[in-house]
Amino acid sequence: MQKKLKVATVGTGYFSQFHYNAWARIQEVEVVALCNRSATAAASVAQEYSIPATYSDFVTMLDETKPDLVDIITPPQTHVEYVTAAIERGIPCICQKPFTTSFENAEKLTRLIQEKNAMVVIHENFRFQPWYQEIKSILSSQQLGSLYNLGFRLRPGDGQGEDAYLARQPYFRDMERFLIHETGIHWVDVFRYLLGEVESVYADLQQLNPVINGEDAGIVLFRFADNIRATFDGNRLADHAAENMRLTMGEMQIEGSKGSLKLEGNGKISTRKTGESTWTPHEYAFSTLNFGGDCVYNLQKHVVEHIINSSELHNSAHDYMTNIKIEDWIYQSASLGKRINTR
Repeated sequence: MQKKLKVATVGTGYFSQFHYNAWARIQEVEVVALCNRSATAAASVAQEYSIPATYSDFVTMLDETKPDLVDIITPPQTHVEYVTAAIERGIPCICQKPFTTSFENAEKLTRLIQEKNAMVVIHENFRFQPWYQEIKSILSSQQLGSLYNLGFRLRPGDGQGEDAYLARQPYFRDMERFLIHETGIHWVDVFRYLLGEVESVYADLQQLNPVINGEDAGIVLFRFADNIRATFDGNRLADHAAENMRLTMGEMQIEGSKGSLKLEGNGKISTRKTGESTWTPHEYAFSTLNFGGDCVYNLQKHVVEHIINSSELHNSAHDYMTNIKIEDWIYQSASLGKRINTR
């Protein structure tokens, strides 16, 4: 029987529940310790998931437990310190996004990761959502023919009023860069996953709710190879037709020479051949458990399989830097009011 990977974690905030739930279901791992500033929160999570040790100091946890993998589930201002501590000890890690607080910090940390020949995976889980995995398969089959355009309308409906974001993730309110840096970056990654590398961006961003510091609405036009266009139309105040607004967080439509595809807010996919008047449901299996079709589990399982079997690895820090560069170009475009060529 193969020895289980020892996993240590840091962080017990709102989103960490999905991480701990996923680790508990991956048979190849054992969570041996967790670290958190609040001893009460650490004890509560440790008891729920039968984690044997808790720490208040991250470095002490690494040195005493010597884990095979670290999962960093904390806000971005801690990431440089924690990732550096892990890679200096030769410990692979998963780091939540945003990767760091700035483009410059991300570049510097990525250089250090490369110098150490370390494994750092950014917890960018949206490409692991089952609908995007399925859409990737459909596009690869050429069912839609030559692609013309893709559009995603982000409509979570959680950004209205004076209490916006307080219930779940109050730090959203303080971000100077919000819609793209915190949320839109997911679709930068999804668009790259589905369509390839970005050739240019044009962005128009705005702030609708005055109680927050950053932008919460905007439209970004992406250009890809072969004249394919993609549009990210984000508005955190508006909603969409879905029982669970956080399942897909919006709706997608793709058009090509042979047909079109749409993703609804309930996770359902439909296709329509060019010239036909009705949509045909595309049957596939997906989960509505946890967050985003159980994508946190899918990502963590993917990393474990890479460590055990040396399988392909998605979202290494080096690859993820492309997403961060595109994010920076989006903000430059919005500031300058012009298209930014990325290649």
